[in-house]
Amino acid sequence: MTDLCELTRLADSGRLPPPAAVAARVRARGIWLYVETWLLASRTWVVSLLIVAVLEPIVYLLALGWGLGSLVDRQVGVADGVPYLVFVGPALIVATGVMAAHQESTYPVMAGFKWRRLFLAAQATPLMPRQIALGHLASVMCRYLAQATLFWLVLLAFGATRSAWSWLVVPITGLTAWAFGACVTAYAAGLEDEGYEFALLQRFVVMPMFLFAGTFFPLSELPAYLHWVGWISPIWHGTELARVASYGAPMTGAALALHLSVLLGYAAVGTIVTTRRFTRRLTR
Repeated sequence: MTDLCELTRLADSGRLPPPAAVAARVRARGIWLYVETWLLASRTWVVSLLIVAVLEPIVYLLALGWGLGSLVDRQVGVADGVPYLVFVGPALIVATGVMAAHQESTYPVMAGFKWRRLFLAAQATPLMPRQIALGHLASVMCRYLAQATLFWLVLLAFGATRSAWSWLVVPITGLTAWAFGACVTAYAAGLEDEGYEFALLQRFVVMPMFLFAGTFFPLSELPAYLHWVGWISPIWHGTELARVASYGAPMTGAALALHLSVLLGYAAVGTIVTTRRFTRRLTR
């Protein structure tokens, strides 16, 4: 708000800089100004988001961690050397982050171009299309990180962590959500209209990842012909890293580097394609 308040004071005093200077100042901080605008607008629904962000992990952990977990611990024993609640907790925080990324990267992107035209409104300012694209991705990252932080605090309250480094599940979830969300945003930015594409994406991409990417049981427990679902899924790579941070799951340095590389690769490709598609649509 600093630049906006300063410009307002200058305008009131009659000493507003030339339009070119104002545009240059806005463009210099374009991404952050977009994020700031998004944060201010999000105040209207922040209470509902906070309620969901707190209640969702509680319900998940009660139902799957304690409910199903008590059966697993009694019938099967520990999972990956820890109680089932500890095993499934970091996977759920990553999975819910990806779910949030799907929500923020589909209909809101379509609305920005077609229904509410917020991206076109931003294009009417000195902001560049690249800054609008990166600003949108950075804005929704604020939600991912806030939601992951609340989920992690619930994990602590449930005693579902075993490591002093468990807080790393928050940036890991943010990276995983960015990796998936950037790719979905790139896909949504390439659509001129929406029929059943987003519903099909939810049904045939998001849900299979949620169910078959090692969230509820190790990937090795699946039939071999389904392992590829985990291998290509950001959820699996993020979950494996989150389990290392949360309770010290064993992992070699090579595997750690591989999981990070896959997530960073998805994020990089998705971000590059997103900026190109935003630029093409906002400058034609």
